[in-house]
Formats: sequence, structure tokens, C-alpha cells
Amino acid sequence: MVLLAYLKSLFILQLLMGFVFVVSGLIINFIQLCTCILWPINKQLYRRINCRLSYSLWSQLVMLLEWWSGTDCTLYTDQATVDKFGKEHVIVILNHNFEIDFLCGWTMCERFGVLGSSKVLAKHELLKVPLIGWTWYFLEIVFCKRKWEEDRKTVFKGLSRLKDYPECMWFLLYCEGTRFTETKHQISNQVAESKGLPKLKYHLLPRTKGFTTTLQCLKGTVTAVYDVTLNFKDNQTPTLLGIVNGKKYKADMSVRRFPVEDIPDDEKECANWLHKLYQEKDALQETYNKEGKFPGPTIIPHRRLWTLLNFLFWATLLLSPLIKFACGVAVSGSPLLIIGFIIFLIIASIAIRRLIGVTEVKKTGSSYGNQEAKKEN
Repeated sequence: MVLLAYLKSLFILQLLMGFVFVVSGLIINFIQLCTCILWPINKQLYRRINCRLSYSLWSQLVMLLEWWSGTDCTLYTDQATVDKFGKEHVIVILNHNFEIDFLCGWTMCERFGVLGSSKVLAKHELLKVPLIGWTWYFLEIVFCKRKWEEDRKTVFKGLSRLKDYPECMWFLLYCEGTRFTETKHQISNQVAESKGLPKLKYHLLPRTKGFTTTLQCLKGTVTAVYDVTLNFKDNQTPTLLGIVNGKKYKADMSVRRFPVEDIPDDEKECANWLHKLYQEKDALQETYNKEGKFPGPTIIPHRRLWTLLNFLFWATLLLSPLIKFACGVAVSGSPLLIIGFIIFLIIASIAIRRLIGVTEVKKTGSSYGNQEAKKEN
């Protein structure tokens, strides 16, 4: 075990894994670009192909969580709810407190066969991020600038287009709009006080527009809303860098299912329903902090081999020529080739570190709390 932990901490291994992810991602993006010719001919075939291409990329990140770090994910829910996973179109509401909350959400998507077709409302800046933004573009992810007057037409058009999506779809929403920090929490409580809403202790005040719009546009397609509250054992503060270093975490996820017909149609009442939901999420977090667990029965869904096999496929395909090339450079004795290869490794390591930086709480900027953002809700 000590040897395994040491190997996982080796920078060269992490760099090689990053190389596999980046290069395979660029290959996948190129294939996705080629599939665009299918859109006017057979839109549903285009979508099915892109679901599997995106799965091939995202499952490499899930592999890091499940197989590399060995992080455990326990669900607190009933068997009747789990039996519906992967068999219906749903909206999934997640709390936004941790750097790897998206990865835990993707892990659940993967274990129930909907990772490739999972959707999000993403901030427009992510469209410019290589691999992540580009893959999402081909997946018809809805990008928004968080300025409702500018986003209205784009969001309605993008969401309405998903009504006939052929694959079972989980639409992941972070209704808080940004990750939890103490500064943002203070601003959130000020907004709550000014609007006469109860203050939340463990969450930010939800931005209701995204949820009500998504529900309105996808009504008749989605059949339920899953409320997911995530926490980690022993007050762990997980990071993607920790996952890359092979650190193991223990994630607990409380999952509640709400049929769409039980959620009000009226926009104002629907917004009030969401506020009430977040008050309940706050109570769940309070229970977890006191008892170290969520209420209800526990289910641990088995991790699947597909994520590991997919990574091994790409690793075999891409690392063999890289290692052969590196050996050739080493024995060539050419200072120019050796220096060039070292520069390539440096650039690659910086690029991978920047991709990891996209997930870091301290680097995720937000306009949360400015006057314009307040008006949007």
C-alpha cells in the first residue's frame, strides 16, 4: 500500500495520465467536429454518437475518482428511487460546496449509464476552455452569461431543443450559481434578509430563474427532480489535485426524488418551492454535521469496469508511441531534440495544471452579490 501511494504521487505518472486525457480529448473533439455533417441528415444519430464520444472523455475523470484515488460514494436513499435511476429524464439539483462536487455527480451518472448524455447550464466562459468547453458544445450544452436579458432567447432555445433527446438525460443544476465561500455566504444572507427569506447556514440563496426556466422548457420530457446533497466524512475538503495525487475520500450523497407533477407550475410558486427545498437541504447538512451521516437507508452502487477499460484503451494507444519517441530522443544524443522534448513536457504540465485550476474554489470567479446579479433573481 505504501508503494502504491508513492507511485500515485509520482509527477511523471500524473503527467502521462494528463497527456492521455488531453490528447485523447483533442482526438475526440476532432471526431465530434466530423460528426457535424450528420446533424442535417440524422440528428438523433449525431446525438447518440456524441454521447458515446463524450463518455469516452469524461469517464477518464471518473476513473481518477473511482480507481486511482479509490474514493467511496454512498447514497442515502430508498431502493424505489434507485430503481428509477437511468430510466427517466430528470433534473438533478446539487449543492456547490466542493471542488470535486461535479466529479461526484458524474460518478453517479456513470454508475447508472447516463454520463455521456448528462447536461448542465454552464457559464459562457467555459466554452473557451479546451476539451471541456469544446466537448460540451458538441453535446448541445446550454451556455449562459448570467445576464437574463441576454440569456433569455439562448436558454429557451437551447433547452427546448433537448425535448426530443434520444438518450436518457440527467440535467445537473447548481442553483446557487457559484461555489460556496464565506464571503459569498455573507452576501447571500444580506440578499435573503432584504427579500424576507430565511437565511441559509450551509448554502447560498438559490438563483431560481435557471431552475424555473429549465423545468418550464423540459416539462413533458423530464419526469422528476432529484435533490442531491453532498458531504464528505471527517470534514474532508477534497480537491481535484488531491484526487490526482491518489488521495482517497469518502463521499455521502443524500438523494430525494420529487415527481414533476408535485412541483407548482406557476413561476413564483415554483421559486418558493425551490427556496423551501434549500431550507430542507440546510437541515440535512445540519443533521450530517451532528451525526456524521444523512438520515435514511444507505446504498453503495458498484463501480463499473468501463471507466478503467476506456482509460487503458487510450493509454495503450497513445503512450506506446510517446515512450518510443522519448527513448529515441534519449539515445539520439541531440541536445536540440532533448531540449525540445523537455520544453514539451514543461508546456504539457502547465497546461494540465491550468485545466485542474478551473475546478479550484479560490480561482472560480463570480459576480455573485453585485447589484446586477441581484436583480436577475
